[in-house]
Formats: sequence, structure tokens, C-alpha cells
Amino acid sequence: MRVVIAGAGNVGTYLAADLSGRHHQVVIIEQSADIVARGKATVPGATWIHGDSCEPWVLDKADLARAEVMVAATGDDEDNLVICLLAKQEFAVPRVIARVNHPKNHWLFDGSWGVDVAMSPPHILTSLVEEQVTVGDVVRLLPLEHGQVALVELTLPADSPAAGKHIYDLRLPHDSALVAIVRDGHVVIPQLETPLAAGDELLAITTPLAEETLRRAILGTDPR
Repeated sequence: MRVVIAGAGNVGTYLAADLSGRHHQVVIIEQSADIVARGKATVPGATWIHGDSCEPWVLDKADLARAEVMVAATGDDEDNLVICLLAKQEFAVPRVIARVNHPKNHWLFDGSWGVDVAMSPPHILTSLVEEQVTVGDVVRLLPLEHGQVALVELTLPADSPAAGKHIYDLRLPHDSALVAIVRDGHVVIPQLETPLAAGDELLAITTPLAEETLRRAILGTDPR
């Protein structure tokens, strides 16, 4: 897979090294000549380009038209939005991923700017914190399809009425599906006859409108 990454900060450099180590073809664009010089030594498996990713000629130099994925990972949200828009509209990149530096700007990162997936590190940290402290509620882990659906997690409390029931006993709403159960450190692929147990972490795909109905179907209670 050919991936072009804009921005060689900690996120971009780590991503480039990881993807390169997995034998993907990686191109990374960075404005700072010093960072490019250091990057060539630390991530030699990637192709490094010195330039401004907001400039179409620089993206053309990176041969962005042949990329399957574009990652806008600079530390500036305005730059990331411009990069995403150029990648989608001018170079028709199939999948465009953006880093959101400031959570208040998250609402801007949608399809109108060419963004397929927007990742906000502060939001991810919030989800991880909630995952540890919230039992019996829905935790949104990852927005998908421009926020039209999301990957969510529910942890069954010890007194959950769903404990001991099989998945076919649940009346799951339309536009929702259980995709995995994490139990005792193991991943269980849910089948209709799979029983649920207290402490199970249920991963589901759902739309925002169906989220609360999904919660009630699994937990059988109103939000706390």
C-alpha cells in the first residue's frame, strides 16, 4: 500500500516508521529541512520530501495521485484541512485521514473538506479514561463514515440482566451490530448462540440515533 504522510512530528514519524516496517510504501512530506535530514536517518525506509504539503506541486512531487491513503498529521489544523481537501479533490485519494490537534475544531473535519476519518488524540484519551471508569454505559471509541456510525463499547456490570442471556435473546436495533466480545483478555467473535457474562466488554457498530436503543437492548436499564 502506498501512503503519503504530511508532517514529520512525533505522530507522523512514528506512523511512517511503523508502516515502513510493515513493508508499505511510505512517503513523508515535511517543511523543516533539519527534520527531513534527521528523518532520513531514523526512518530510512520512507521516501522523504522537503516542502509545504499545502502546495499542490509538492503533493504532485510526492506522486499523491498513486497513493491509496493520505494522512494529514501536521500540528496545524488549518493546514491539515487544506491538505485533506487537495488530496481528495485534486488527487482523488481513496482514503484521507486527518489529525485533529484541537478538539474544538473536530466538527470541521468532515466530508466537505475531503476527510474520511478524523482522529483527535484528546478525544481518544478521553475514551480510554472512560473505558476504565464507566461500567454499564456506552463509550464512543471511534467515529466512522464521517460520524454517521461509530465503534462503541459497553461493559456489562455485575448485576446486568443481560448476563447469562444469549445474543439471540437480545432485541438489537436496526443499524447496530455486535462485532466482538472481550472476555478475560480474549476476543470472542459473537454468534447468535453466544452467551453474555458480567464483565464482558462488548464492541458494537451503531448509528448515533440507535445508540441509546442499543444500550437498553443490552443492559435493559435507563442511563444512570
